[in-house]
Amino acid sequence: MAPAGEPGHRPSPPRDFGPEVRIDPTAFVAPTALVYGRVEVAEHASLWPGCVIRAECQEVRVGRYTNLQDQVVVHVGYDAPAHIGEFCSITHRAVVHGARVEDDCLIGIGAILMDGAVIGAGSIVAPGAVVTEGTKIPPGSIVVGIPARVIRQRDARRENRLNAWKYVWNARGYREGRHRNWVGADYERFLREVEARLDSDAGGGPAEA
Repeated sequence: MAPAGEPGHRPSPPRDFGPEVRIDPTAFVAPTALVYGRVEVAEHASLWPGCVIRAECQEVRVGRYTNLQDQVVVHVGYDAPAHIGEFCSITHRAVVHGARVEDDCLIGIGAILMDGAVIGAGSIVAPGAVVTEGTKIPPGSIVVGIPARVIRQRDARRENRLNAWKYVWNARGYREGRHRNWVGADYERFLREVEARLDSDAGGGPAEA
């Protein structure tokens, strides 16, 4: 059950991206987002302005409650699909190219993930980092640099999931023509309820809407 005070689940207007694009009706798709090829976008995910997803071969999957922010590019490799898990934030101008991002991750502004890379659950990739081909990042890692390296272990699942929930709230506001969604009493109440639920979930497990 969703926290009290959440806006209604008004669907985004349908757009015909092609026969192999499957976007859940609860997902938010900004008018300038572009999606091509074999792509699946799950419930309550959001694609923000200028986001581009292409899958001329292989496939792209975007998990529940995940946000792909402004000017994010998700593209397949010739031999590598691009899979992004649940409750992830792929932040502005990041590139996911034939890589896998597990649940509850945050990929920083302008970061690049290359073919065959795997980002373990609950990790943070710093802005501008480049995760090279085939790199396997363990769960709960903080990753920085070019080429990227793990500088310490810290389970960031809770904070990353909270960030994803903020984008769920924001997307629902945008659907209704509201663009100042991170202020006000309703938003503060929503955050308190989400934080309480995250604190009570064993191991930071899924919070169902």
